[in-house]
Amino acid sequence: MSRLEPVLRPLRSLPAPVRWLAAPVVLLACTGALLLTGGDYQPPTAAPHPDARAAALCRPFMAALPASLLGAARTDAAQDVAVYATHPRTVVRCGVPRPKSLDRHQQDLGPNVNGVQWYDEDDGHGGHRFTLTQRPNVYVEVAAPAGATRYPADALGVVSPAVAATLPDLSGDLNADPEQ
Repeated sequence: MSRLEPVLRPLRSLPAPVRWLAAPVVLLACTGALLLTGGDYQPPTAAPHPDARAAALCRPFMAALPASLLGAARTDAAQDVAVYATHPRTVVRCGVPRPKSLDRHQQDLGPNVNGVQWYDEDDGHGGHRFTLTQRPNVYVEVAAPAGATRYPADALGVVSPAVAATLPDLSGDLNADPEQ
């Protein structure tokens, strides 16, 4: 007698049509439960490992980030990582490596928000991963998963002022006031 025999015995006593429908009904119920409980993609919060120059730039930038993003509170998951409690979470990481897909022709093609240029990539889950461009010595990544904000670039409107105030552009200037 196998270990499954006590479980299978009651099932064998059911009429054949009920047994045939049991597996699809259970599969459908499990799929529905998974969809209702979330299954949302959550971007990684792993701390980047910037070099010394990037780390020195990240400290004031992270300090300048606001305490909330469109009403969602900020927590710091690790040094150089800010997580905003949107659903799913929005993650800002400073000192990330340059994206492999970013070349010199693409760095000007993404959104420019408040005088700050971003490179836009699909995150593979319906959301966007924005990487700061045109700032020497450091890359900042903003992971904006699908559904985290009304529009994918909403987070950039909150993060860009901190970039402009703390991270020098290619000319070495801070442009805290994009109207100048």
